[in-house]
Amino acid sequence: MGSGIRAEVKIDDPSDCVVAQASAETSGRVNSVSRSINPSAPDRVTEEFMLEADSYPDEFDVDAALSPIFSYGSSAVYRYERDLDRGCPCECIETHDCPVVDIRTQGAALYLTFHAPDMHALQAIIGDLRERYATLDVQRLLQSQQDHDDRNLVFVDRSTLTDRQTEVLETAHRMGYFEHPKRANAGEVAAELGITGTTFTEHLAAAQTKLLDAILDHE
Repeated sequence: MGSGIRAEVKIDDPSDCVVAQASAETSGRVNSVSRSINPSAPDRVTEEFMLEADSYPDEFDVDAALSPIFSYGSSAVYRYERDLDRGCPCECIETHDCPVVDIRTQGAALYLTFHAPDMHALQAIIGDLRERYATLDVQRLLQSQQDHDDRNLVFVDRSTLTDRQTEVLETAHRMGYFEHPKRANAGEVAAELGITGTTFTEHLAAAQTKLLDAILDHE
């Protein structure tokens, strides 16, 4: 059984995603996106998506020429072409050899689902996405079945900690502050850091709050 991780990320209003642009313009939603490459033009990609909205403009103000292809009641299918190396969110993920398996939108929000082979690969993908999109949010992580036991994973972004908070946590952990019984008390850890006990407690409480918020408030 594989040990991969299924991840869903949310990017608010990505400026380089035509599908999200069209969804935002109509305050609609997209639940189906397909892509294909013509062998005679391997540097071009054709994309189709099904958009559900209350109304549709005659022309979209997006970075591509959208052509209406088909209608399903209140939904419409649009097609457009783009360069292969556009650098959109999907391509950013797929440069790590992880195909995007699900693409959907809600208004301007883009949701992408993919499978990373392990946590190291997941962290690399999330790191690349965060460099491009400040509004990235990890929505859900699910680890592959291990001995018939599903385990939900939570991605903890260490960048939310200040340098001082990280130093306090690492020093406290190294000195055995979190062990039972403790190998070092608060005063000893504070002395090692060159700070007062009160300052140590404040930094530790702030860091623990951030970590617990990420772990417990992930649904």
